[in-house]
Amino acid sequence: QVQLVESGGGLVQAGGSLRLSCAASGRPFSSRAVGWFRQPPGKEREFVALVTSIRPNTYYADSVKGRFTVSRDNAKATVYLQMDALKPEDTAVYYCAIYEGGGSGYTDRAAYDYWGQGTQVTVSS
Repeated sequence: QVQLVESGGGLVQAGGSLRLSCAASGRPFSSRAVGWFRQPPGKEREFVALVTSIRPNTYYADSVKGRFTVSRDNAKATVYLQMDALKPEDTAVYYCAIYEGGGSGYTDRAAYDYWGQGTQVTVSS
């Protein structure tokens, strides 16, 4: 089992920045790809970013490309999501999860397991 715990959420003004953390415990972490998703109020959970275990490579949703940066520190068993130039539409609960494959690919939440409890990000206009 892998346990993931997100932190770093909060209230920020539009144009501001936040850095989210996803800390892992349990099974080895360094060999696992990790994704970030978000769920805006009243909407479905959507893909935000993915960082692979090899090299690593990164992938982003079009809505956050150029503003968000995903990275990992395997020594700390932690994945980060640096969010800059935040917009009110970024308001959501942010989750991290382990990419297991399957589903419709890495943007599909069905391809992920071991979800954290989420952290709230609120961007005021």
